[in-house]
Amino acid sequence: MYKCEALRFVLFFWKPMQKLSLFLVLTFLLAACGTPVVTQAPVASTAVPTAQPTSTLLPVAEALWVSPSVPDDLRETAKLSGLPIVASPEAATQKLDVADSGSLWIYALVAPFPTVMDGVTSAELNSIWQGASTLTSNGQPLLMAESTLRALTAIWGEPASGAVRTVASEQFLDEAWTQPFSPAIIPFEDIQPKWKVLTVDGQSPIHKEFDASLYPLKVTFGLTGSAFELPASNRDESKLATVVMTGVTAMVRATAFTMETKGVTRPGELIHDWLANADVTHISNEVPFDPTCPPPQPGHKNFILCSDPKYLELLQYVGTDIVELTGDHFADRGTQAMRDTLEMYKQNNIPYYGGGANEEEARQPVLMEVNGNKIAFMGCNGKISYDFVKATDIKPGAADCDYEFFTQQIQDVTAQGYMVIFTFQHEECYHYGPCYKHDEGFHAVADAGATIVSGSQAHYPHLMEFRGDAFIHFGLGNLFFDQMTYEMPDGSVIDETRREFIDRHVFYDGKYLGTELLTAMLEDFSRPRPMNERERTQFLSEYFAYSGWVELAPTPVPQPTVTLTPIVLPTP
Repeated sequence: MYKCEALRFVLFFWKPMQKLSLFLVLTFLLAACGTPVVTQAPVASTAVPTAQPTSTLLPVAEALWVSPSVPDDLRETAKLSGLPIVASPEAATQKLDVADSGSLWIYALVAPFPTVMDGVTSAELNSIWQGASTLTSNGQPLLMAESTLRALTAIWGEPASGAVRTVASEQFLDEAWTQPFSPAIIPFEDIQPKWKVLTVDGQSPIHKEFDASLYPLKVTFGLTGSAFELPASNRDESKLATVVMTGVTAMVRATAFTMETKGVTRPGELIHDWLANADVTHISNEVPFDPTCPPPQPGHKNFILCSDPKYLELLQYVGTDIVELTGDHFADRGTQAMRDTLEMYKQNNIPYYGGGANEEEARQPVLMEVNGNKIAFMGCNGKISYDFVKATDIKPGAADCDYEFFTQQIQDVTAQGYMVIFTFQHEECYHYGPCYKHDEGFHAVADAGATIVSGSQAHYPHLMEFRGDAFIHFGLGNLFFDQMTYEMPDGSVIDETRREFIDRHVFYDGKYLGTELLTAMLEDFSRPRPMNERERTQFLSEYFAYSGWVELAPTPVPQPTVTLTPIVLPTP
């Protein structure tokens, strides 16, 4: 004991340098005494010793597991979080999977564009999933990506054997367009122009009035932690824009006579909502307004055309947002009538293109930004023998089709992020077309980078085609014009001039999603009405065949004539 006390004395009072040199020896000796080692002078303290961990395990690092049901775009969002993604949910601290709340993902029921069917009910869709029926007469299964199958299975249960076939996303279009056509279910963000989006219970995600609460093709994905923020949805209505394109408008002759006797807005009453509800409604008005215009007379012999200025009310009633002036008849009443008409459009804040006060103005594009989508309109008159209707340095008129000029203009505006809608007044023919020089002109602007190429000249509707990334419709037919029939050179009379296309183009977040073909039948020499199901089926079947996409169906057995009651659409 005394030895230990002596050692403590030495340790306490030894000179610093000597303490350092003998530290190990003294520590060893003191350990033998069973007393704690003191390495510095004792200082009074009330500090509580820090508790030491008793576990030897390291903390688990943050990691994310992404369910195979998660669609590609949402999976990419997860990757951007910076969290390492692990293959097993047991190894993850965060999990992204089908959930009761979180990110609402909208899917679309689609089919190849040349599909006549427009939609199904949720009951029919459920029957297809259960294997009790099919969407096509050929019994084709629903195509979908593996992730889509897993997501829908999580909420609907396992599909019946043979009801679904999984396909890699990059193979979808090729598989679906292989005859016979196959339907598919895809995420909203995968919609593109070669798809036709089918409604389910009347709801379509490419419609402005879409109500997700009434739509069955949706899945919610949630994150078990809060490591990063999920998007609210893959569909944001504020980024959706619709543009409705129409064919020939000429408020003259029998059309104008009907407007005088039955009301100026009568021609637009049955298709009002189709036009007025679009973000942008296009009208190709071929004739000038002229206060000295003679009273209209029915008949087809008057080819010097003009409209009473009060007929502008019809264009306003259907919500006209832009007017095309490429038409042949804009110059019919002379220079002053053209200038007065241009002034009317300006005073009513209706932009125009494809024609103008001189050649420079006629060539100018109209640039719009609609819900974040940059859209450009431009057009020209491509008729070789109609130089008298075209604008010059000093005379108003239509823009001439200078393809070198317009190719450069298209390239310039597309470089600025605009999607170009290019329209033509071109050669006319009374068959499904295309006519004469159509291919050359329409293809030239499509190859230059136009997104949509549309013919405004056709009184007889023309076929369609996809060329690269462009959608071409060679002619839509009439809109407001009196051609209930047309007498051919051989004396035969046709009534295909009554059939009309109205094309609704859909854009989303700077991308062109595709076209909906609205179809109408002219009645009362003035008023288009939506086609009934039989008329629409026959019309679409013919034009999909003319376009080379399907075989022409056999001519149906003639049915007894039925008097159809016009469908009256409600007006707001």
